[in-house]
Amino acid sequence: MVDRLSTLVSCESAPGSLPHLESCADLLARWGEEVLGRPARRVVIDGLPHLLWPAIGQRVLLLGHFDTVFPVGTVRSRPFTVRQDVATGPGVCDMKAGIVQMFTALHLIEDTSAVGVLLTCDEETGSVTSRQLIEREARRSGAVLVCEAATPEGHLKVARKGGSVYRLTVSGRAAHAGVEPQRGVNATVEVAHQVLTLGALGAADGGGTSVTPTLLSAGTTTNTVPESASLAVDVRAWTRDELERVDHAIRGLVPILPEATLAVQGGINRYPMSAELARPLLELAQSIARQLGIPSLTGAYANGASDGNFTAALGVPTLDGLGAIGGGAHAADEYVLLDRMPERTALLAGLVDVLSTMEDFGPQANERIP
Repeated sequence: MVDRLSTLVSCESAPGSLPHLESCADLLARWGEEVLGRPARRVVIDGLPHLLWPAIGQRVLLLGHFDTVFPVGTVRSRPFTVRQDVATGPGVCDMKAGIVQMFTALHLIEDTSAVGVLLTCDEETGSVTSRQLIEREARRSGAVLVCEAATPEGHLKVARKGGSVYRLTVSGRAAHAGVEPQRGVNATVEVAHQVLTLGALGAADGGGTSVTPTLLSAGTTTNTVPESASLAVDVRAWTRDELERVDHAIRGLVPILPEATLAVQGGINRYPMSAELARPLLELAQSIARQLGIPSLTGAYANGASDGNFTAALGVPTLDGLGAIGGGAHAADEYVLLDRMPERTALLAGLVDVLSTMEDFGPQANERIP
């Protein structure tokens, strides 16, 4: 698994970089065919290559993504590195180690005929092209297992916040900043007002709703009153009601400066993932963990969203965090604990093996564990 992880991390898969995504898809298609005994369907949407191994009578879907947030060339400055039992490198935790574990687990299962696998390549940019594919395959499945990373403590993820993404575009009027700034309508000043307004939309009661201004651009030259500005906004919340409250508030924003105009694009991207849907799967995983001698397997609430949000929103039982144990996702110190990969691979294999033999899945699932 360490050798394969080295190969996969070294095969860069930067967001939107088609040559790199296609090369990575080629590699994974070979690995998947080796363990599943059937070729991948390469589903190309808007040029992006997603990999699907559908199953007839699909009882369980393994879900993951092979794109990372890191630009091409990152692996040259931060190559895959192993120090004792810790591996580092771009995308090692989110979520290339999870993919290695997924394919290794499938190799351990005698019959994978009822197991579907979907690996997408645009999760880090919002799953714009893959969402319908994810939802279609989830509807065909009795349960969805998401191989995103576990928490650094090793907890599975039973609930996730929902998320929204917005872009605010401000239009003002240019003027000479030194000679006659009063003739201008300063888009930078207007967007600053909007940043302060957005800051007040988060949950003041500590309810976990965050409204975070992120990417900002404005102006053209240092001596020109900025005519335009744009601001990206990231929203996270535990409930649909909170996402919709913030959505209504953002769409109702009005300009502060006279003659400035404001346009809002974007909206709710993922609704929250409910712990209720995950609980029977968590209990099943805990039963299998006890058989394997894995102690204290618990479920956690995760602030970040994943493609599991889409499948859970459809009412399909979904359990997340079945990938590697590690941390530092999207950061330079991203890492995976290599010595925990075998136990997590065994856990996933056991869970898939049981689910793939069930005609249906529900609260009584634990009673049918062999």
